[in-house]
Amino acid sequence: MKVKEIINALEEFAPLANAEDFDNVGLLVGDINTEVTGILVTLDTLEKTIDNAIAQHCNLVVSFHPILFSGLKKITGKNYVERVVLKAIKNDIAIYAIHTALDNVPHGVSKGMCDALGLTNRKVLIPKKGKIKKLTTYVPEDIYENVRTALFEAGAGSIGNYESCSFSTYGEGTFLGKPESNPTKGERGKLQVEKELQLNVTFEAHLEKTILNTLFESHSYEEVAYEITTLDNSNQHIGMGMLGELPEALDTPSFLKFVAHSFQAKGIRHSAELEKPIKKVAVLGGSGSFAIEAAIHSGADAFITADLKYHQFYQAENKLILVDIGHYESEQFTKNILTDFLTKKFTNFAVVLEDENTNPIKYL
Repeated sequence: MKVKEIINALEEFAPLANAEDFDNVGLLVGDINTEVTGILVTLDTLEKTIDNAIAQHCNLVVSFHPILFSGLKKITGKNYVERVVLKAIKNDIAIYAIHTALDNVPHGVSKGMCDALGLTNRKVLIPKKGKIKKLTTYVPEDIYENVRTALFEAGAGSIGNYESCSFSTYGEGTFLGKPESNPTKGERGKLQVEKELQLNVTFEAHLEKTILNTLFESHSYEEVAYEITTLDNSNQHIGMGMLGELPEALDTPSFLKFVAHSFQAKGIRHSAELEKPIKKVAVLGGSGSFAIEAAIHSGADAFITADLKYHQFYQAENKLILVDIGHYESEQFTKNILTDFLTKKFTNFAVVLEDENTNPIKYL
């Protein structure tokens, strides 16, 4: 099993196309053609992480956070980032980072937080726009079912909880082959009128190459007519954060104690307590201050996230309670999510869960 095969599976699980623009995800160190001896899954890639990978005979580290956010002009070992990269290269260890690609899928970071709290009736807090595309193409009647089925199998026509979704209309297509053409319908140099169906399907943007290849392979025409449009619709199943409901409403003190216990948080910062009970809860792992307004507009009674600054707590304005549980605490479940996926997907070598606590923040 090569590194590239593991990467292909990870990118089906959490497509890199869904990552945020600022992020640096994917294979950061290593060769995609290296044979994998074992995988170490971690939240952060530190020097001790590489040491553990060596000890566990793992030559691929799958990390939530990227060790590299910007380019390195020199690799001399003057800081921990350079030392990690040097040690990984010297020991032929590949490093793959998934970060916001996992943040933006429904089975990712936010799911881990929701599971910890037992939230129900979940939905994405900030759905992504520009991630849905529409294909319109024109297909002769005799191959229509084959083309449509092939597109469905390639991932087109999936809308939320439904699949094999399409819309078709009957019509007539015309074309006249030039001297260099090789028409599969009609004759070169003669106007051909063909009964066709206009086929419309939507698909997730990252599947565009696969969808087009499938269309060209399944269609009989020498030149396939098609149009691709990027839709402004929000993808309700892809995006940052999640909103859900507690099984039972809690008063603020009880809620805060419950949150601290659920995330094993040794220190919680929060805005002013609310007089109303807390039932609807928004969550977003990592630095989530950008989502405060979205949480308020969603009608959440509480928003659990991390890395809030002093003045940002004022934005609650008694409309909800802001709860900062810590960056590490909010993302700690990513290791388990990735380990569970990889263990079920690949059974012929070891997938090791990093047991080191990589939280750089200590509490009294």
